Amino acid sequence: LKIENFGHSSFLIRSEEQSVLLNPFKAVGCASGLKEPNISADIILSSSLLPDEGSKNIAKGLFFVKPGSYIIDGFRFEGTASPHDRVGGRRFGMSTLWKWEQGGFTFAHLGGAAAPLSIEDRVLMGNPDVVFIAVGGGAKIYNGQEAANIIEILRPKIVIPVQYQLKDNE
Repeated sequence: LKIENFGHSSFLIRSEEQSVLLNPFKAVGCASGLKEPNISADIILSSSLLPDEGSKNIAKGLFFVKPGSYIIDGFRFEGTASPHDRVGGRRFGMSTLWKWEQGGFTFAHLGGAAAPLSIEDRVLMGNPDVVFIAVGGGAKIYNGQEAANIIEILRPKIVIPVQYQLKDNE
């Protein structure tokens, strides 16, 4: 299993069975100044269609952004909707939280969400081995305490912080 970081909340997870790309982005907004990940993957999971975390034209592969249960070549991907902000999604809409198994690990990608996990989210996520979680504060990113609370609930073995801010933009 290999995990490659492209910055912001974009990662490529490769195993013998498949490759999964998370949140391909345009270098705008929070991701301005980063190199856009122009690559191919079997599956692309995006948190939303905001250009800084769900740009369809950046990478090639089977693209998913809408919540749902998907089975592709025997692999299950579960997506659930969660508010992208702390005001019920009224400012930035909804985000999709993803869970899947790959290379013997259970992964959860919490995207750019800033809302607390609902009971349904907790049930869907369970206790993943690896969690990608946005942290750093801002309008659509958990602050440190919020992220710590979620990690305490999910109890993953590995936590990968994403989308932390390098500048004062939100």
